[in-house]
Amino acid sequence: MILLYGIKNCDTIKKARASLEKNQRPYQFWDYRAQGLTAELLDSFCQQLGWQALLNTRGTTYRALPDSDKADMTEQKAKQLMLAQPALIKRPVLLHQGRYLLGFSEASYQDFFTAVAAN
Repeated sequence: MILLYGIKNCDTIKKARASLEKNQRPYQFWDYRAQGLTAELLDSFCQQLGWQALLNTRGTTYRALPDSDKADMTEQKAKQLMLAQPALIKRPVLLHQGRYLLGFSEASYQDFFTAVAAN
């Protein structure tokens, strides 16, 4: 089963979902806002993808943070911020057969599914 994590109204999530549907890849969508985000799930993302890659520093949510929250960023501080505001997590996070992929492009999805199928 393919799991897609993100926020429903995100444009990148919409593109990822459309790609999965176009390529007839059944998936389950997990919306952080509607279904929540646990510390355990966030820990698994950080272990597999790295907290620096996971923290979306380009988004409006990050830019709106006080400078004190952005200063001296550590893994623990980043996790606390992402748990409090899931929009800080780069999207989407894709999980399939124990492998993770962060972000979306048609090419990266094609490469990802080809690599998973080869193993």
